[in-house]
Amino acid sequence: MTEHYDIIIIGTGAGGGTLVHRLAPSGKKILILERGTFLPREKANWNPTEVMTAGRYYNAGTWQDKEAKELKPATGYWVGGNTKFFGGTLFRAREREFDTVIHKGGISPEWCLKYVDFEPYYTQAEQLYHVHGKRGLDPIEPWTTEEYSFPPISHEPRIQAVSDDLTAQGLHPFYLPMAIKLNEAQQFLSECIRCETCDGHPCLVHAKADAEVITVLQAIKHPNVTLLTEAKVQRLHTSASGREITGVETSVAGETKLFRGDIVVVACGAINSAALLLRSTNDQHPQGLANSSGQVGRNFMKHNCGVVVETTAKENPTVFQKTLGVNDFYWGEPDFPYPMGQIQLSGKVNREMFENGVPLQVDAGISPAQVASHSVDWWLMGEDLPDPNNRVSLKGDKISLEYTDNNSESFDQLIDRWIDVLKSINGESDSRYYRSKFPLRWVAHQCGTCRFGIDPKTSVLDPDCRTHDINNLYVVDGSFFPSNIGSNPTLTIVANALRVGDILLRQLGILSANERQLTNLSV
Repeated sequence: MTEHYDIIIIGTGAGGGTLVHRLAPSGKKILILERGTFLPREKANWNPTEVMTAGRYYNAGTWQDKEAKELKPATGYWVGGNTKFFGGTLFRAREREFDTVIHKGGISPEWCLKYVDFEPYYTQAEQLYHVHGKRGLDPIEPWTTEEYSFPPISHEPRIQAVSDDLTAQGLHPFYLPMAIKLNEAQQFLSECIRCETCDGHPCLVHAKADAEVITVLQAIKHPNVTLLTEAKVQRLHTSASGREITGVETSVAGETKLFRGDIVVVACGAINSAALLLRSTNDQHPQGLANSSGQVGRNFMKHNCGVVVETTAKENPTVFQKTLGVNDFYWGEPDFPYPMGQIQLSGKVNREMFENGVPLQVDAGISPAQVASHSVDWWLMGEDLPDPNNRVSLKGDKISLEYTDNNSESFDQLIDRWIDVLKSINGESDSRYYRSKFPLRWVAHQCGTCRFGIDPKTSVLDPDCRTHDINNLYVVDGSFFPSNIGSNPTLTIVANALRVGDILLRQLGILSANERQLTNLSV
């Protein structure tokens, strides 16, 4: 007999995990399907060679690029999704980013909702994911209704000196908003130990505020919530009319099972969500589900990302480095009046990483240990723009990422400008500056592919993230982005999942129209 649920959620990352957390207290019968399992807690979690070089936890297999060349993505299928590896930097989108933005390389289109629609959910998301920060320092931060619930993470001495130097140059460094379970005031109570293997690594002690720790483990405490791991959804079935999902065909431990749900939510990440919809063709949906617009899989975005590593005569003994950000060039500057992007410190790069060319190769003849002990490591990020030719498609059973870089001039401008800033601070002839851009296989900031909007001819989802074509099918991950904001997308994904969760609760008759009841359902 086919099992029936009120809600089926496919995926447990920032979107799916947050959504089930919101829905779990409702008492509704909920099934979560996760193709991966719980990431093992083992010493290798903190081994940069195993994590970064060997790709121990990158278990997504191989995809292909636009030239049909093999592509091994730096991504993994685990409970918690790719939040298991994220740096934990959770920014709100800027208020302007919900409107049309003119870039040097093109246009970021207007969103069908505005910052005001997301603001209360941003606040809830920051509280839920233990975001540490301080308002009033980021020169372009959007308006907020509340201060962060958790204090900023302090800079270690070398980074504090960098912050002071930047301030002396007239810039406005600020504390990065970080999702981490840290208690600096009472360290004996802190789950986080400020170790050097946080950014890009899973956390052995579960102190990173990832979707597994914060949402899924809490949600499955409710008796009405069932989590099935190693459950790969193969395809979705529809009614004869094509207007309803009637079955979720899933491979569980080698056995094919069919689950039914009144509401089905796809939250596999922008790439795999699009692939699932495209794979689920039938007579009513010959181009794939929810694809009457032809937009499923299109407008794939991943950010222009790269690193700048500076090495100076000063040693850098910093352990937990990812605490400082700079947004002074986010919207450009007088000589370049277009958005450029954001600058953040990355996690501290160590000897093992430089030995293996992660994140970049350094000069021959220079000791990786010497570089690591003197480097300050920066992560730079700028928008790539939605392009219908940048798309997720299927070539047989294999995912194909057809992607061509765009808006690159703005990102190159940001890199050059930042190196100039660092040179003005250091002023040392023996300082070195290395740069590297991240290749396509680094898809951590994936978004687009199922954009939301008002017009069914140009969008896949309506403003509630329900598909235009299928009444009981929702997509709740980074797929819904119509443009790629200039900073980390995760907080917007989380905030949107909370927003859609409340829409579903009201649809199920759980919430009244009084929005003040929203927080009463928090776990």
